[in-house]
Formats: sequence, C-alpha cells, structure tokens
Amino acid sequence: MMLYRKNDAVLDFDLAKVIEQSRENPVFYVQYGHAAATRCSATPGRWFPTCRRTPAAGGVSREAAVERLTDPGELDLLRRLALYPRMIEAAATAHEPHRIAFYLYDLASEFHGLWTRGRDLPYLRFIINNDAEITKARLALVQGVVSVLASGLPFSACRLRTRCGS
Repeated sequence: MMLYRKNDAVLDFDLAKVIEQSRENPVFYVQYGHAAATRCSATPGRWFPTCRRTPAAGGVSREAAVERLTDPGELDLLRRLALYPRMIEAAATAHEPHRIAFYLYDLASEFHGLWTRGRDLPYLRFIINNDAEITKARLALVQGVVSVLASGLPFSACRLRTRCGS
C-alpha cells in the first residue's frame, strides 16, 4: 500500500482500506488478478490433453498462435505486457517504485476487464472448446499476466509457497 503512493505524496494510512477486499485496495486487486489468472492458466491439458507446456515459463508451449489474438482488449493486454521491462528500468532509473505498483494495478485491471468481457461475450472467453488454437493463444496471454504479476508481488502467496517448499 505504501508503494502505491508517489514519494512526494502525503501518506494517509487507512487500515480499513488495507484490509478491504475490493478494487479500492490495490494490493488485494493485484493479488486477486494473479490468483484468477493462475487458476485459468494452470491446467491447459485439462482442455487439450496434447497441449505441451514450456517448463521454463510454466505456460502454454510455443505452439500458441498469438497472431490469433485480434480483439482490441487482447492487443492492449499484450502491449501492456510488452512495456514491463522498460517500465521497470524507468522506475529504477527515476527512483520511483510507485510506477511498478501503478503498472501492476493497471495490468490487473485490464486482465479483469478482458475476463469480464468474456463472461458477457462467449466468443471472447479464454477457453473456447471447439478452437484449440485461440484457446492456446489466450492461455499464453494469461500466462504472461501470471508471470508479470508474480514478479511484481515478491511476497505474494505464490512466492511464499515456493520458498517454503509447500
């Protein structure tokens, strides 16, 4: 929560907001986005038994045809993911860690928006039962979200489980 403020901004610490489980709490919102994306991307083999995973990235294999991602929301999410390395560098150079917090919140927000649109418009769902290619491409996109959010949440539950060996 403290990193979600610019270093020259007054910090008004509101305990109620810190423990609130809503979009108004940026830490919860980013963690919730990570959890939702992880659930979605965890088992591509469930839908496509022949789907291979890349061990290094933990995601859908290289066979994902990301050129199938044509919806503006998908493309916006891809662009946001592509900005991550430059944003980290800029935040470090400027000594402004709040940029990372803002970026992660925006990424989670775009992911949630795409998820919601998929509930309303079935052709935008991440899992399309009769179209393995678009599903694999969307799961690769979701795995990118998981990876970036996890790297920005060093003390998230996913990291603690790994460190503790459970």
